[in-house]
Amino acid sequence: MSTVGSGGERRAGVLLLDRYRHRRLEQLWLDHDLGGDDTIWPVVEVLERAAFEGRPFDIGAVNVHSANPAGAAKVVQALRHWGHDVRVASGSGEVGYPG
Repeated sequence: MSTVGSGGERRAGVLLLDRYRHRRLEQLWLDHDLGGDDTIWPVVEVLERAAFEGRPFDIGAVNVHSANPAGAAKVVQALRHWGHDVRVASGSGEVGYPG
């Protein structure tokens, strides 16, 4: 499992994802809100661009969690459009939300 985007650095998530370009990821966890004005969108854009160019990342499931349901929904919609298996974990006790 890999978590991309945590740490609040816009470019860190993109750099980490790039390390997995030619390897299968069974799960990819994305958090929409990274703090301040930082979001996971740069990573989403890399995934979208790769799919558009016919070179999608090999990802089993993308799990989106966020305290921002509207932001999470946008990420889910964008990635499902490109055929990713996307699951929403918002409000889930499994990712630290009170249940």
